[in-house]
Amino acid sequence: MKKLLVLFVLLTSFGQNSIATEATPSVSPYQVIEVTGNNLFTKIANNQDALKKFPDLMRDIVEQELMPSVDYQYAAFKILGKHLRNTTKEQRVKFITAMRSYLVRTYANALTQYSNQKVLFEPEAKLKDNAKSASVDVKIIDSGKPDIKITFQMRKDTQSQEWKAYDMVVEGISLISSKQSELNRRISDLGLDQVTLELASIAS
Repeated sequence: MKKLLVLFVLLTSFGQNSIATEATPSVSPYQVIEVTGNNLFTKIANNQDALKKFPDLMRDIVEQELMPSVDYQYAAFKILGKHLRNTTKEQRVKFITAMRSYLVRTYANALTQYSNQKVLFEPEAKLKDNAKSASVDVKIIDSGKPDIKITFQMRKDTQSQEWKAYDMVVEGISLISSKQSELNRRISDLGLDQVTLELASIAS
């Protein structure tokens, strides 16, 4: 699970970064993935000296370059699953906030693993004009290690018309499904309020 989490954070970042700065409603999910991956890791590479002195800078990079385009609310609702219909508005807001903070921390920690791996992006494919979801494949090539295939699950925001990543599948394992399974058991046992507090504590 730790390996999967590292891959999740390292690679989810491909699907997010530059939507806020470059994406327009006409940008495809394939373009989002490729432009984002290139931009994000260029910024990390250009700030290596500063990151060594100030590791918390990685959180700032994640906040600025990644989170504006992560559909963390949709992901949070997917994770809540069957529990969602039994929540109050206040509980949902607190859970979404805690989940967002948790993702920022997780992304920042995992991105410290980045060491100039080669990334191959899936070529542009034709989508239906009214497509609301898409899957985009990425292959990570790390010298001396097996290639890693990741599939990003993307959805099109109904209001902004921007494509955002909300999940990724690594070696056949969905991060959303894994986190849902983990937290649903705890929510059933401890209640949503307690689980939200735990998430917030981990993220601090």
